[in-house]
Amino acid sequence: MKINRCTRLIKALFTLQVLVAVPFAGSVFGQVKTEEQPKTPEQTKTTAQVLVQAAQVNNFVQRFDDRFLIKLALERNDGETKEMLFLSNSMGYVAYSVPVALMVGGIVRHDSQMRQNSLYVGSSAAITLGATLLMKTIFKRRRPFVQNLKIVAVYNAGSTSFPSGHTSTSFAIATALSRAYPKWYVIVPSYLWAASVGYSRMYLGVHYPSDVFGGALLGTTTSWVLRPAFK
Repeated sequence: MKINRCTRLIKALFTLQVLVAVPFAGSVFGQVKTEEQPKTPEQTKTTAQVLVQAAQVNNFVQRFDDRFLIKLALERNDGETKEMLFLSNSMGYVAYSVPVALMVGGIVRHDSQMRQNSLYVGSSAAITLGATLLMKTIFKRRRPFVQNLKIVAVYNAGSTSFPSGHTSTSFAIATALSRAYPKWYVIVPSYLWAASVGYSRMYLGVHYPSDVFGGALLGTTTSWVLRPAFK
């Protein structure tokens, strides 16, 4: 009885999160590629010079974040940038297509567990998105290319930086799929994809490593907490 009440509550939360999150999703997931931002004299310094400057930041996490993104930006090339944009954009398609595919499959095959898994994956993604938007509002961390002019982003991302919405949602989906279908051929590709999405956000210069770590932790935790309601 408690599980049934919990399930109804989660479904209601899922519907509420979708209604609330969809109008704001563009600010988290939307990305329009622009020409790479022009480099200022500060940005044209050598790798050694900018890394030395980054090392002078007092906060250890911020110092690591800056050094890591500066190095990535300096080593960026057109071929890899296109691949990273593809990986980053894939999150939005997967977030919607996986729950829909599971629901359709469950209906066609008269498989109630598959339908439950669809709700589980969809709820994990939607509730994670809602939590991400809330945390972004609370922390209000500026994007790397706004915080540090030596960091050149591939495109101008909106919203704030912590946590990474792409990463939190991709890890929520990967964790939900892995718990719903605990087979190595589901777990390994799911987490490889989620990790690739997280890396792409850093490579593109729109999120710090700590943003990505926070997003991965948030998405994974959300899916683990929700799992008992959909068994």
